[in-house]
Amino acid sequence: MNNPLHVIAIGNALVDVLAQAKDAFLANQKIVKGSMNLIDGPRAQALYADMGPAVECSGGSAANTVAGIASLGGKAAFVGKVSNDQLGEIFRHDIRSLGVEFDTAPASGPDPTGRCLVFVTPDAQRTMQTCLGSAGQVSPADVDPVKFQRAQITYLEGYLWDQPHTKQAFLKAAEIAHLADRKVALSLSDKFCVDRHRAEFLDLVHGHVDVLFANEQEIIALYECRTFDEALGAVRGKCDLAVLTRSEKGAVIVTPDQTITVKAQPVAKVVDTTGAGDLFAAGFLYGLTHGKSPAECGRIAGICAAEIISHVGARPETSLAKLIKT
Repeated sequence: MNNPLHVIAIGNALVDVLAQAKDAFLANQKIVKGSMNLIDGPRAQALYADMGPAVECSGGSAANTVAGIASLGGKAAFVGKVSNDQLGEIFRHDIRSLGVEFDTAPASGPDPTGRCLVFVTPDAQRTMQTCLGSAGQVSPADVDPVKFQRAQITYLEGYLWDQPHTKQAFLKAAEIAHLADRKVALSLSDKFCVDRHRAEFLDLVHGHVDVLFANEQEIIALYECRTFDEALGAVRGKCDLAVLTRSEKGAVIVTPDQTITVKAQPVAKVVDTTGAGDLFAAGFLYGLTHGKSPAECGRIAGICAAEIISHVGARPETSLAKLIKT
């Protein structure tokens, strides 16, 4: 097939606005620390006005993942909606400059390009308040069969499941991938997202997903278990690979007949955990599409996650391709 891709992702096309914040700020704003909540335009404007000095950069969970894959030397494409406005042009320029294919038609209507307000507390935890704007307008019409057939893996961002019409886009993409004998991966994205869509996520995981990415809280929430070990047992065999991250505890990779533990990579100082899961997924998917074993995929993923939490922002500041060779 001409111009093969390692990964194509569907996700929210957002511009991240990152600022340091105290726990008291979150409490005063009645924001649950560590959560991701959807907010409307007026709320986004009010929060932005109260934020401290901020850094603005292109983001979105799955977009961060394909940016990481590109930094590793992989070939990636992204499907997501931006508007014909200033932030939309910033997003287009940033992701294309990395070598990621991005040619989704602009959104129609009055909604602006989406933005995610990220509050980073002194413990490096991130709390996100997201105004989706045009990002939630991804539809089945944006899923080009030829493009998705080119990719070894189709990667789906759980956050986007909040929009009804994007569900059909996910299912169409998964069907195209499997008919072409390709793999489908899903990130559960957020515990609160899992709580909102548990039954539908279970159907998606058990019926359409080959590789599942989740953190400890998300997998426990998905199967409504009391402990991580119970959740690990519940997910075994439901998909080919379940990749379960546990912050400083590393990660656990679950196959139908194996449990592989991956140690966390050492980090001199954790500055900002924004994008840690996104870049872990980037490393793992890169390894998987290059014939690496699950254990080696986990090692590469850990290196990528360690790089991203060592600085502010969810895009690599160092060539990941060079890092994984050292």
